[in-house]
Amino acid sequence: MSVKRASRVLAGVLALSLMPAASPAFAQATAPQTRASSSVLPTGGGAGLLDPSDTVILLLDHQSGLFQTVHDVPIPDLRNNVILLSKLATLMKIPVITTASEPNGTNGPLMPEIQQFAPQAKYVGRKGEVNAWDNADFVNAVRETGKKTLIMAGVWTSVCVMFPALDAKLAGYKVYAVMDASGDPSPMASQTTLARFVQGGVIPTTTNAVLSEVHRTWNRPEAPQIAELYSQVSPNYQAVAESYKKAQEVAGAAPAPTTQPVSATQPAPR
Repeated sequence: MSVKRASRVLAGVLALSLMPAASPAFAQATAPQTRASSSVLPTGGGAGLLDPSDTVILLLDHQSGLFQTVHDVPIPDLRNNVILLSKLATLMKIPVITTASEPNGTNGPLMPEIQQFAPQAKYVGRKGEVNAWDNADFVNAVRETGKKTLIMAGVWTSVCVMFPALDAKLAGYKVYAVMDASGDPSPMASQTTLARFVQGGVIPTTTNAVLSEVHRTWNRPEAPQIAELYSQVSPNYQAVAESYKKAQEVAGAAPAPTTQPVSATQPAPR
């Protein structure tokens, strides 16, 4: 090896040794390869949105005992949003993984509606680990899906969602945290967690945004079922749909007008 080549190799090694392990360049070098999104249109539409075909939903520690400690989101809204995510996953054939750190302890069992509305969900029991990403079975279950986009929700947001979300991001995944399908002991805890998500590159989102990103167009066979999901996340939308349906029925039953329509070239009578 020439002296010039040896010096180049030495310089490269020194540069790598000085690079922080958590730097974006290092994370990019070790991240799993992601394929081009199949949901991006020729116009470029969808390039900044999640790709449903590359997505897995992770529902973390939605346990009855922990629900009683949540004070940043109304519990009925929290449960309703988790149910909506479960229904959406089933409708659009998105894989779901659920987990609990200790379901036989004080945190209580997982909410049963997840299994009811997403029977395809895979449950991964943990051995007491607070951070799901510390559990090899859970991480392997995520890897086995082959998906690189993770939609996470859970209780508590500041722990059960944030810990695995930050770790998964550093492992090269694109991670979304559904804030209103998660809950924390206080608004302060939730606001602090939101800041850490943004700092760590995790994308905060809402149930309605996830529904809309998966939906994308009304020109699809699942449109009627998707409309029902919108009425669940926004009851007022159901009122809009019911009004529109009634207006269509009335218009269809009304007799045809008997007056001659005014021609575009003929002035209207005075």
